[in-house]
Amino acid sequence: MIMNSVNTNVGALIALQNLNATNSELNTTQNRINTGLKVASAKDNGSTWAIAQGQRATILSLDAVKDSLNRVSSIIDVGVAAGEQVSDLLLQMKQKALAAADTSLDTTSRTALNEDFKSLRDQISKIVSNADFSGGNLIGTGAVNLAALANASGSSRLTVQAQIMSLGGSIVTVGATASFATAGAASTLAGTVDASITNVSAALAKLGTASKSFERHLSFVGKLQDTLTTGVGNLVDADLAKESAKLQALQTKQQLGVQALSIANQAPQTILSLFR
Repeated sequence: MIMNSVNTNVGALIALQNLNATNSELNTTQNRINTGLKVASAKDNGSTWAIAQGQRATILSLDAVKDSLNRVSSIIDVGVAAGEQVSDLLLQMKQKALAAADTSLDTTSRTALNEDFKSLRDQISKIVSNADFSGGNLIGTGAVNLAALANASGSSRLTVQAQIMSLGGSIVTVGATASFATAGAASTLAGTVDASITNVSAALAKLGTASKSFERHLSFVGKLQDTLTTGVGNLVDADLAKESAKLQALQTKQQLGVQALSIANQAPQTILSLFR
């Protein structure tokens, strides 16, 4: 082993290696403090980074799921609000028809009641056709079932059934031209309106149940997203308190390393004393 040489300074080489190792650790710690991440890129920890990226992809996909659920939920809410108005109008129509079924009523009064009845009837058509949100309508003519994304892969969907409340349909059985001129016709029409009220109530119950289902699933997706975000944080986030303490230790070690290198570089100078 070379003890004293002007060609090879073993002590300086070792001190330099130690200083370089300290500087490398210091750079890593400073990067963790700057980014707040212990795994900021694939070269920090390839497997952990890959897992985190996969979870981040799922989290972003769940944003699309939430958007889809919110859109269909809004369409359902609009349909429910419109359906409730339809139900209220049917109640008023039944009142008009029952009043007109009174055989003691004169023709003028029955005609006035019929005009009110037709006005309420036409209002149903307007409400049903305008129960639209973002191009979706669950109660209008030709309405179809709507399906929203239910998971991040798009393999599962949450469906709500259309409840068409157009005049002359299977729910609102009152015809688009329904009216009465006699007490008998008014009495018959009152029965038809009463059946429509029952049908609309049942349809609204289905829409209400679907709305609750979408709300529950939306809440679940939000909680799932929060859990995944926490999981990613556990994988890649740095413990800043620990890194801060380590930073101070490494800075002290760096200063000592510089001093050790300086001392090692002075070692060859002692050889000169041998020639005096």
